[in-house]
Amino acid sequence: MMGSETESKVSLPVIDFNDENLKPGSHTWVWACKAVRSALEDHGGFLALYDKVDPLLYHSLFSAMEQLFDLPLQTKMQHTTDKPIYTYAGQRPDIPLYESMAIDNPLSHKHCHNYTTIMWPQGNHNFSESVNSYAKKVAELDYIVKRMVFESYGVENKKCESLLESTDYVLRCYKYRIPKVGESNTGVHPHTDSSFLTILNQRLNGLEIQLKDGEWFKVDASPSMFAVLAGDAFVVWSNERIRGCVHRVFMNSNVERYSLGMLSYAGKVMEPQTELVDEEHPLRYKPFDHYQYLRFFLTEEAVKSASRIKAYCGV
Repeated sequence: MMGSETESKVSLPVIDFNDENLKPGSHTWVWACKAVRSALEDHGGFLALYDKVDPLLYHSLFSAMEQLFDLPLQTKMQHTTDKPIYTYAGQRPDIPLYESMAIDNPLSHKHCHNYTTIMWPQGNHNFSESVNSYAKKVAELDYIVKRMVFESYGVENKKCESLLESTDYVLRCYKYRIPKVGESNTGVHPHTDSSFLTILNQRLNGLEIQLKDGEWFKVDASPSMFAVLAGDAFVVWSNERIRGCVHRVFMNSNVERYSLGMLSYAGKVMEPQTELVDEEHPLRYKPFDHYQYLRFFLTEEAVKSASRIKAYCGV
């Protein structure tokens, strides 16, 4: 395991998912399972070296994202799904640099095509294909991480398969414009995600992750470096053994910043695993519906609370 340079004595772990020996049952796999679990418990996340996204696809998708955000605001704000907080977000006075758009079920070629047709009635084949290909590759990393965590905690494999089968994905595209004179360079304030797991990739630096000692770790941008972050639902699943990853974004460049996030949501009721509840770790959350939580997430009560997930379903 490697670490990046940081002023903090603690560093965010970097785990290599390109190792040819990383196969279930191998010594490399067992070690990686422990490293993934430890990182999620300590910091709520880690960095994954993962080179399955072809460089041509990577550059094609980021170019396509620029086209997406260049569309008129009225077009970008169109209704694309009935799922809560899955569509356009932006034009917020508290974070004026931030804008994002979400593509529901990007693993489905049909859903990618339908989304693209809403944004470009004349069609945009390159955008649709790039989104679908990228999402499938990143979903493979999502699967591996979840299998590792289940195995490390001794939670039976069929529970993992059940979760994966019911998982919904959304690919969220982010844009941060250049601050105007006198504007703050804050892209997004410190927060945890509403997801189960978020996998982020950035083309320019700006993402910072809070470590267990409270220091902020600056993530270096790279096509093959993905930030894997535990969301609120993962905290519930683990009965708070895993911490939600607190992260923020700053705009430190004089060019627009784009990034991508693959977020997974539980398509069924989420609750703490019985294997992870004991005397040392008493039950901390009630079962909850992930989509109902998303509806709660942006309410005044949620925003004012110290922890949205605890306010929603904490014991």
